[in-house]
Amino acid sequence: MGIVNVTPDSFSDGGDHATVESAIEHGLRLLEEGADMLDVGGESTRPGIERTPEDEELRRVVPVVEALVAHGAVVSVDTMRASVARESVAVGARIINDVSGGLADPDMFGAVAGSGAAYVVMHWRGHSTEMYRQATYADVVAEVHAEVAEQVDKALAAGIAADDIIVDPGIGFAKTREQDWELLRHVEDLASLGYPVLIGVSRKRFLGDMLAADQRPGSPKERDFATAAVTGWMAERGIWAVRTHEVRAQRDAIAVVQALRGDGPRDAMTDRVVGTFLGGGL
Repeated sequence: MGIVNVTPDSFSDGGDHATVESAIEHGLRLLEEGADMLDVGGESTRPGIERTPEDEELRRVVPVVEALVAHGAVVSVDTMRASVARESVAVGARIINDVSGGLADPDMFGAVAGSGAAYVVMHWRGHSTEMYRQATYADVVAEVHAEVAEQVDKALAAGIAADDIIVDPGIGFAKTREQDWELLRHVEDLASLGYPVLIGVSRKRFLGDMLAADQRPGSPKERDFATAAVTGWMAERGIWAVRTHEVRAQRDAIAVVQALRGDGPRDAMTDRVVGTFLGGGL
């Protein structure tokens, strides 16, 4: 899942693709590099940032989604707002990637139910300005599992089909770096819920902290090799998809793991990954 940030303030590539035209071009490049899906977002969720106004998020996202769909892309939309979800699905988005798991907007489940779009339920405990105050767990693996399961149950009760649900442990959201690593070590626990698992670690701070030299964390774009290592770990465990800023190295990591496992060619798996929301795995 290639990331298309239509934002001036995202932590890794804010401003790189902030216009509609440059975001579309970037999305097409990611497809050429091997992305199976594109995740379009118009609101940064980097730590400490205030929310983007609703009308601005709509202005950024909808034309990019419409254009990428017209080019044949399978498009996901990274949003916490029901209004953005509705408008995006109306122009062809097939997945709503809600980093709040339905907690930020009470209308989100209703907007997705019956829309035909898949829905990513991510673990979340609060907006960017407050989330690190919520990073308190007795057992992070068990608590993330339970809290995601609770939101999945609410989504099902609201009418979202079980076949349309994807789950995400929310790496970097209301988690310390030690908690992030613990969740990745035990990713099979979340997979035991029975839904496809999406993992988003690309260029995140906990990787930069691991790569720190002379007390300076590695910059976001210096974290791609470490991201690929995590992708390999996920591929070995059959996780459904990874969300990433950089595609080529991630595809290479997946191909190596598949060769070691004796899986079929990557291209033979692509239809199973994107043809249905539940199909296949890395």
